Amino acid sequence: MKRIVVTGPTGAIGTALIRECIAKDIEVYAIVRPHSVRAARIPEDAHVHLVECDLSELGDLDVSDIPPCDVFYHFGWAATIGDARNDMRLQTDNIRYTIEAAGLAARMGCEAFVGSGSQAEYGRVEGNLTPQTPAFPENGYGMAKLCAGQMSRIECEKLGLRHVWTRILSIYGPCDSDKTMVTTTIRKLLDGQIPALTKGEQQWDYLYSRDAARAMIALGEKGQHGKVYCIGSGTARPLKEYIEQIRDLIDPEAGLGFGEIPYGARQVMYLCADISELTKDTGFVPQTDFRTGMTETIAWMKSEWRQHENN
Repeated sequence: MKRIVVTGPTGAIGTALIRECIAKDIEVYAIVRPHSVRAARIPEDAHVHLVECDLSELGDLDVSDIPPCDVFYHFGWAATIGDARNDMRLQTDNIRYTIEAAGLAARMGCEAFVGSGSQAEYGRVEGNLTPQTPAFPENGYGMAKLCAGQMSRIECEKLGLRHVWTRILSIYGPCDSDKTMVTTTIRKLLDGQIPALTKGEQQWDYLYSRDAARAMIALGEKGQHGKVYCIGSGTARPLKEYIEQIRDLIDPEAGLGFGEIPYGARQVMYLCADISELTKDTGFVPQTDFRTGMTETIAWMKSEWRQHENN
């Protein structure tokens, strides 16, 4: 793998993937939304080339000046949080964008298409999530991800591309959304506030973004056509333990508002990936423990905070 394409390059996984590619001497064509304020997060390097294009215009992108690429990573997705997850028109658009991304991958000479699905495709499940776990999504976001994965597989078969679909669990790391539980908790603790939390009894699987990027590279190289792979650490711990570890890294004396937020009606209480298929096919195993990954994440958030204060 010498040259890749990635949509959604400004998030936690996208930026981590680009950094891993730079380290491996892999050239990157990062498709970014025009005028994106997050584009500054994309690592600057001779290996990295920015291509401005909205997700809605992937089918019309002129690629005549771009040399043939090897793998297309489709991380781009609109309407991922809040009420937008149940905006069916927006979510249906995402399915179309994914299919058009597969077509773009073929036009760019790629051999493989790696798509980013979600744990939301499963709905609520008791036990570890496997590629064979029945999928019964409960919101439009999960439904669209499930449909996008299945339809893009058929599209890739028509186009002669190897198709790999991932179902990503909870990823944390630099450049993550500021709306996640992890980033919200860090931000409030750094600001001297007591974060309001649930009781934290949920058993949860967290994977550091750099490890997720390594998994993606391994799948781009070795993932098998038509397969679904769960992306996680493969281990679960009580959410309360993760939060206490975050607190201890910032201020061991800080308070935590456990129990101040009630569980939602559809609260998932157990989330853990079975990564045995991923490991068997690619050799991937997580390398970063939570303390190390969180130390780097907190350092990044402090750096972001200082930049905002200086602007």
